[in-house]
Amino acid sequence: MKAEVLTIGDELLRGEIVDTNKSHLSQRLLELDIETRFHVTVADDPSDMREVFLRAAVRSDVILVSGGLGPTRDDLTIEVLAETFGRKLVLDEASLATIRAFFARFGREMAEINAKQAYFPEGAEVLPNPVGTAPGTMLEVPKPRGADIAGGGALPTSLFFCMPGVPRELYKMMEEQVMPRIAPRRQQQSVSRAALLRTFGIGESNLDELLRGVDLEPGVELGFRTAFPDNYVRPVARGADAAAADALLERSCRALRERLGPLCYGEGDAETLEAVTGALLRERKVRIAVAESCTGGLIGQRFTAIAGSSDYFLGGVIAYSNEAKQALLGVPAELLAEHGAVSEPVALAMAEGVRDRFGADLTVATTGISGPGGGTADKPVGLVFVALAHAGGSQAHRLLFPLDRERHRQITAQLAIDWMRRHLLGEVFELPRIGRKLS
Repeated sequence: MKAEVLTIGDELLRGEIVDTNKSHLSQRLLELDIETRFHVTVADDPSDMREVFLRAAVRSDVILVSGGLGPTRDDLTIEVLAETFGRKLVLDEASLATIRAFFARFGREMAEINAKQAYFPEGAEVLPNPVGTAPGTMLEVPKPRGADIAGGGALPTSLFFCMPGVPRELYKMMEEQVMPRIAPRRQQQSVSRAALLRTFGIGESNLDELLRGVDLEPGVELGFRTAFPDNYVRPVARGADAAAADALLERSCRALRERLGPLCYGEGDAETLEAVTGALLRERKVRIAVAESCTGGLIGQRFTAIAGSSDYFLGGVIAYSNEAKQALLGVPAELLAEHGAVSEPVALAMAEGVRDRFGADLTVATTGISGPGGGTADKPVGLVFVALAHAGGSQAHRLLFPLDRERHRQITAQLAIDWMRRHLLGEVFELPRIGRKLS
């Protein structure tokens, strides 16, 4: 089966909205062992939409359409789909009643323009939307006459699934309505399973080189992806059935993680660096606090975004000015005067000060120059000091990340969290390849 993802909207082509729907839909299809062959974005223009609908029907078996289901004049997906394949628009009374009830729950009366969302192509199946006003639809159409079936899709018909463009609504509809309708129609000769290994501290090319010596079994392929400041390894295993594919993937991940060592901190979407570190903190009953200057609260925000982080996260101090560093963290004025705020002695004093004030077992502190201005010959833009303090003592590293302001802050926060993780595991500090450790 060949799949295609179509996203509709002028705002996507103008760059006003980042199109994340394509990647989400393709990932979900891969869970059904269906690979997406085409991604297309089209404007809210009827003639352009007709063209991409017809082309998709020729070359693809499953077409996932996102966007254009709203009530306004530029929401044309259902209307153009019906016209393209010669179907009348038919009112679905049940959908209309559901839309009216949606507004009534909020004490509002439905505007008549919303009734447009209850019309569907004749013969289509309505896909309920429990979190929005726009129902989706499934329409099965024959391949257009003259279509090269052998060079196009594998089936004599094409399935169009039209879903809202709002990610929250689309994700739920894909999960509850679309996936169960596609699964029984698959034509499988093998089953594939994929994993995502998350690494920090090594570049994509170095990562590929490091893994070249791993002896992977036949049926396993590796892919690589960068999501700053991390790099991901994606092993895909293919087997005769689900059990064989699962077993092959498990053996492959074990071999890859053994080679990567502490560079690999997690697996899958849920095992973010802060989630993995938080689990270690909870397991070891270690409580932490943070003192942040250049990162401006990013470290604390990432930890507290995790439910249950109150088990180990006591709090943090954003001490941006010298006065705040003195008043809130007890950094001596003479240290600031002699060494400046961006210095090893001040970073150490910040880490020790926040540990003393919160009674934490482990603390981390950041102070640096994220730019674009503020640097000097001795302290260039990109310079940062990260310090770690615990019962056994404290230490700091002087690092240089020649990056723009936002990425400098991101990688500093990531490095600070990763240093905590490595400390808990008994591993040594390791500088990411993108940076440079200064003497």
